[in-house]
Amino acid sequence: MTRNRRPLVGLLVAEGISLVGSRMSMVALPWFALLVTGSAARTGLVAFAEMLPYVLACALGGPLIDRIGARRTSIVADLGSAVAVAAVPLLHLAGALDFGTLLGLVAVAGLLRGFGDTAKRVVFPETVAAAEIPMTRATSLHDGLSRLGTLLGAPLAGLLIAILDAPLVLLLDAATFLLSAAVLAAAVPARDRADRTEESTVEPTTVEDEQESYLSALRGGLRYLRRDRLVHGIVLMLLVTNLADAAYTSVLTPVWASEVIRSSTALGLLTASFALGAVLGNVVFTVVADRVPRFAVFAVGFLLAGAPRFVALALLDRLWVIYLISFVAGVSVAAVNPILGAVSFERIPERLRARVLGLVHAAAWAGIPLGGLLGGLAVQELRLPVACLVFAVAYLLVTLMPFVMPVWRGLDRPPTPPAEPAATTPAGPELTDAPRR
Repeated sequence: MTRNRRPLVGLLVAEGISLVGSRMSMVALPWFALLVTGSAARTGLVAFAEMLPYVLACALGGPLIDRIGARRTSIVADLGSAVAVAAVPLLHLAGALDFGTLLGLVAVAGLLRGFGDTAKRVVFPETVAAAEIPMTRATSLHDGLSRLGTLLGAPLAGLLIAILDAPLVLLLDAATFLLSAAVLAAAVPARDRADRTEESTVEPTTVEDEQESYLSALRGGLRYLRRDRLVHGIVLMLLVTNLADAAYTSVLTPVWASEVIRSSTALGLLTASFALGAVLGNVVFTVVADRVPRFAVFAVGFLLAGAPRFVALALLDRLWVIYLISFVAGVSVAAVNPILGAVSFERIPERLRARVLGLVHAAAWAGIPLGGLLGGLAVQELRLPVACLVFAVAYLLVTLMPFVMPVWRGLDRPPTPPAEPAATTPAGPELTDAPRR
């Protein structure tokens, strides 16, 4: 391994460790909330309490990350997340966890994860540039790591819940945050502002930039976003699909596994079937990433990855067919995150990445807090099959957008940022990665 690739490998290892733990909690936390509260609506409220602070941290945290430093923010956020996540099972085992405390701890964990995820997205392109790897291939490797984390973490969580119980699985998740922070601190070197200025391809940082106020920096990120019609379509698509995916992950599938199948293992296997397809699809896409048209792969893949999963839960009773549809959806979605990630990293100037990536990620994920809440209410009022079909229709309509709107063809064009606006802070287009399903 060459020396300049070690930071990238260290970052990927740190994220891989954290992702395995997070995917375990993705199964364990809804299951824990459903068992403790006995209510699908309250389970949805727990998901809402986690994701609303997450989205706010992504939207508003960019200027703070610029000042603190992305690497330092990531390490501190992981350490804080470990404490918040560990407090949930520890207080529960001590008999001191009421519903309000659960919501508060989950909200703190979501807030810290929002800062940590945004910071890692800022560190990533820096380490890729140092490693001299094509960006599309690097984002595909990164997304494959996320898929592998789901493949390993979800079924492991289902198995461990059956053997040990959900609180102990949450403790394991807390331990992965600690290990992730340690690996990142050891493997990824700190970079000061002088280093960034020397290596950056954009204008050097000026004294005015140093004194730029928080609100001015935030407005600069917003100006950068307003000038690309393609990003508006992508944000709208991800807003709806992330909302539906949040309902699917946080409420629909736990209720399906608990009330229909009556097995936590079935929930883990459903998630794992999707993840297995995504991992295999990612391996293929990593090999051909630089040789396939982005638009066709993205549009067809997203169409097949969404609505069929919801229809399967609503109408089918054969488990192997449901798992097969989930597997095909995973294969189909494998290229979506890498394509959007590569486009965004290629187009955003380095010194604007924290605020722009955070804002767009927050805008695209704004539906996630509502997803769990609406999923719980839909199951309570409409019952599970009808709720699944409602979300399926929404998913289908929005993933048909690329086929009828010509602006989406811009995915195949190389990045050509428009001229800078007449403002003290540069502005321009941005895309964001799709949800890590």
